[in-house]
This record gives sequence, C-alpha cells and structure tokens, in this order.
Amino acid sequence: MTSPRETGTPLAALNPEQAEAARHGEGPLLVIAGAGTGKTRTLAARVSDLISRGCAPERILLLTFTRQAAREMLSRAGVASRKGIWGGTFHAVAHRLLRIYAEPMGLEPGFTVIDRPDAEDLMDLSRSALGLKSAEHPTFAGERGGAPRNARFPGKGTCVAIYSRCVNEALDGTGSSDRTLEQLVLERFPWVSGHEAALKRLFKEYEARKQAQSVLDLDDLLVWWRGLQEDERLGRDVEERFDHVLVDEYQDTNRLQRAILLSLRKHNRNLTVVGDDAQAIYGCHEKTLRSESGETGAVGCVGRPSSPPPPRPAIVRARDERSQAEHVIRSSLRLLEDGIALRKQAVLFRAAHHSDLLEVELSRRKIPYRKFGGLRFLEAAHVKDVLALLRIVENPRDETAWWRILKLLEGFGPKTARRALDHLAREGFSPASLERFQPPKNAEASWSALRGLLVPLSGDAELSVTATIERVRAFYDPVLARRYDHAPARSQDLDALARIAQAAPSRRDFLAEVTLDPPSSTSDLAGPPHLDDDWLVLSTIHSAKGLEWDAVTVLNAVDGCIPSDLATGRADEIEEERRVFYVALSRARRFLTVVAPLRFHLRDKGVTDRHGYAQLTRFLPESVLLHFDRVPDGEPDEPDSPATVSAADSLRARALKRWD
Repeated sequence: MTSPRETGTPLAALNPEQAEAARHGEGPLLVIAGAGTGKTRTLAARVSDLISRGCAPERILLLTFTRQAAREMLSRAGVASRKGIWGGTFHAVAHRLLRIYAEPMGLEPGFTVIDRPDAEDLMDLSRSALGLKSAEHPTFAGERGGAPRNARFPGKGTCVAIYSRCVNEALDGTGSSDRTLEQLVLERFPWVSGHEAALKRLFKEYEARKQAQSVLDLDDLLVWWRGLQEDERLGRDVEERFDHVLVDEYQDTNRLQRAILLSLRKHNRNLTVVGDDAQAIYGCHEKTLRSESGETGAVGCVGRPSSPPPPRPAIVRARDERSQAEHVIRSSLRLLEDGIALRKQAVLFRAAHHSDLLEVELSRRKIPYRKFGGLRFLEAAHVKDVLALLRIVENPRDETAWWRILKLLEGFGPKTARRALDHLAREGFSPASLERFQPPKNAEASWSALRGLLVPLSGDAELSVTATIERVRAFYDPVLARRYDHAPARSQDLDALARIAQAAPSRRDFLAEVTLDPPSSTSDLAGPPHLDDDWLVLSTIHSAKGLEWDAVTVLNAVDGCIPSDLATGRADEIEEERRVFYVALSRARRFLTVVAPLRFHLRDKGVTDRHGYAQLTRFLPESVLLHFDRVPDGEPDEPDSPATVSAADSLRARALKRWD
C-alpha cells in the first residue's frame, strides 16, 4: 500500500515487487527482471527514495551504459534539476574521477582520450614501427610455433579487438584471470593463431606510444580507475565519496568493471545492481514472468494494465526487401492515424545497412526519420579531421592526431608526413617547432597555413571552444572543399559540431564529451525538422538496448541477418545472436511486428534481376510462431525451411609487462 509520503512520487507508480526493491534499505541488492518489466522505473524510484530519506544527491553514483539512459532515469526519479548527483557511463565516470585525481596518481593532467577508430590508427602506426605489416618479416615468420611464412598479419581493427578483450578480461598478470592471450586467441580469434608472440610485442609498443603521448584509450579509462581504487589512500577517498552505488544493465559488465564495483564497496555494501539474465553472457537464473496487460501472449509486462489490451505479435513474410519497406511505411502511417506518434514507433535491424532501402523510400515520401547506430556522426572523416586539430591544440603530443592532419596537407605524401612527424617527435611535439621544418616547395603554402593556425592557438589556453573551432574552420574549410565530395553538406556537420561545443566549459571537456558519449548523426533526417517535430525511429538492435517504444518492427528476421552469417561459427555465438534477437522483440510496449522477406536481390553482384531465397530465422520455430498472428503481404505465404606517482609508475609498468 502506498503511504501518504509516497503519493505523487515515482514510488506510487510501482507494483508491490518493484516497490519492495525501491524501498530496500542498507546493504547489497540484486534485482533480476525481464525486458519491459519496469527495471528503469524501479531504479529511478530507488534513487528518489534514497534522496527522500536524506541521502545527499552528490553521494549517489548511478552507473548506466549510455548517458541518455542516465538522463532518463534521473528525470523519472524527479532529480533532473538537482545538482551534484553522479550519473553516467563507466567510462564517463572514470574520466571524471581521473581528472580529479590525475596529479596524485602521477597522470599527466592534460591527457586526452582517443576513441576506437583513433586507437586503430595508433595501433597501425605501432604495426608499421615494428614491421608487422609484411608477412615475410622474420619477427613473426621465424618464431618457434609462430605463424607460417606468408601468413597475413591481422589488421589494425582485429589487433585492437584482441587487445581490448585482453584488457577487459583482466589478462594482466595480476591473477584476476587464469586465461592467457594464447587461449583467448584460440577461442575467439582462431585465424590469428600463431601470431601471439608478435601480438605481445605489438601491444607493448602500443602501450609505450600511448604513455609517451599522454593519451588514454577507452579501455585505459577503466584500467586507471581500477588502479585508482587499488591505491590505499586514494581508493578509500573515492569510496567515501558515495553512500550508494547503483548499476543498470548489470548483465553487460565485464571482469574489469566488476572489479571496480567491488573495490568501490570495500567498507560499505550499499550496492544495487539491476539486470536481465536472459540478455547476459552467463547462465540464466530462474524467474517467472507474467503479463499484466490483460491478455496472455501480449507484449510487455509494464506494471499497469493497458486499455485496450494489445494484440498478439505479428509475423509478416514479405515478398522481398522492397515489399518489406512498403509494409513498414503503411503500418507506421496507420498507427500514426490511430494516435501513435512516429517517434513512439521504432524499426530495428541487426546491421546498419539493413535499413538502406527503407531510408530511400522514407526520403522519397518525405517522411521524417532519425537513425541510430551504424556510422556515427563523429566517425565521419571531416568531423574527425576537425577534432584531430582540436586534440593537437589541447595535447600537442597526440601523435595519431598529427598523423591524420599531416596527411591532409597539399603536397604531403606519406614520406613527407613521416619526416614531419619525426621532426615533431625530436622537438617534443612543440607547435613552435613547426617554424624549423622545411617542407617541399609544393607544400610550403599548406605548411604555412597549418603553422599560422597552431602556433597562436597553442599560446591561448583560455580561448573558448567555439572560438577555437572558428579559427580551425578558417584553416580547414579550403581543405574540405579540396578533399571531399559534397562539401556543403559536410560543412553543415561542422556547423552542428560548433553548436554542440557551445555548451562545453572548455576544450578539454568538449573533447572528452564527444569521445565518451558521441552525438547521433546530424544529417540523417529526411524532411525539414523545423516544420515537423515528429520522426520515425530507425535503430540497430544494439543501439536500442534499454529503450522501449509503443510499436516496434523488426526487419530481416531471416537466417543470415538474424542470426548474422558472420556469427554462426560456434554455439556460443549463436546463443549471443539469440539474445540480440530477444532484445529486439522485447523493446515493444504494445505492438510488435517481425518482417521476414522471402527473397533478397543480389545487388552486390552488379545485377538487379538475380535473387536468393531466405529461410525464416531459426529463432522463431513453430512452437514460438503459435503465439504470433501471420499477416499476409499481398502474396500467399511460401513454406519456410527448417527453421600517486608510484601508483602511476605501477600502472604503466603493469601495462607494459602485460605483454611479456
């Protein structure tokens, strides 16, 4: 029963089980619940209840997997306008703490953070320095037990993926994991087997370059946070900052994040974690799900009966991808007429390119949409160019940023860029050293322009982000027009970047924000947004995690797409794909439609009249389809196939020793 104190609060909207979790007092709390059962609502209510019982907001740490989720949760808790509450992703919180404790940790206060593509570029520079791009190089071709001569060394993306998995699984010689690099490669990257010794040398070189440049990658943020917690004095200071720690989507935490959480609660056991075991990579706990929507088989367990009850999920066997797009548009417009706004509808897909044809049709019909997932705004080349210039201004030792910019200059080829980079390294990466480098005759103009930008900016630390971007644009806009197609459209992206920067208090804060929590694309709207504030949501399933909509349509529910044909080599990969599909199906509050095209045109073969047939995803066997309504799509269904400084020194040494 709701108490008078709770009337009109987030607690008032909870069912008995949710309220029990929200009112939990001191001590650890584990909440296991299925999709759509009100996990976010419950966690938000717990935050609200803790504050109402006297816990200061700034002594609550709320960890989520997206900043959007943190904002939504704080808004639901009614504390969005309160100052001081700590909320955000593991990486964002790690960055905030490291900025506070950088000096006592022995970390360079002006460190910068690089994202995954920049990490890949730095890994590539490390590969080149070691000569690991050549299959004939004796450093790995002649090693005992190494790869055979002529074996191709893995690319930069694969190398970063292996490195990241090693770090996050705590393969660092501390005893926190009993697995080795060799075991991990054999299990997860078997095609790289034989290159392990070379990989260790590569990763050691990569670590050394990051340390020399004072840059951290996203994995380093967690490694240094754990190192902060391991320092007896500093770790206790961090722990005492928080009376309560709450974690959403706990099933997605890895070994490193779990170690951080445990170190945060050595002297205080107030840890609340919420998750869905069905979406976890480990075995499931037993739980019972029930629907309160008023109809067996209806979508969602939303805690309050809806009226009228939602229909059963629907399965549509479309003729082909074009028919699939037509069905999505007809269905979305029909729901719009029935009172469900477009932005309360979502179309989900396994891979970003699965929505290509649908996007063409939406644009042709001037139906606004926003797409989440796939190529992010900050991954566009022209945006990364401008950010690289800002990173050089903030941290002149950022070799990866220098390498990117040098290759943009007119008259600069790889050899000249390499010579300029070596000069900068000898001069300690001081922008003033640009005056002492002699470029080729045909590169003097571009070199002079770069020097005229960076030398004054490096001596003006108080210049605002917006003003810095304005100066950068004066240098970069001619480069943009010369190097890229569709320069006017790309220029609008840079205008949007400048608008985002207006709210940042400093260049350092801005660079950290866009790296740790990048915005969505600014150029993926069809139709004029100032005339229509509604839009259809298009999203990869991964980007949809933790979100819900009134109506959801899942595209391409066929084998090869769901599960992806790139993830069916092992049983555990297939089970991971099954959990991905579960995430997609469980995003719907009321209406769920699954579309499976019968045919796919083989456009990648250079012809449009060839096609192949597809079988319904193996994750929807007949025993599951009994709970779906079959919706015809213009043709009869075809039969389916079977279905301190010392602390810093210790961390740096450990990072290098990891690969011995």
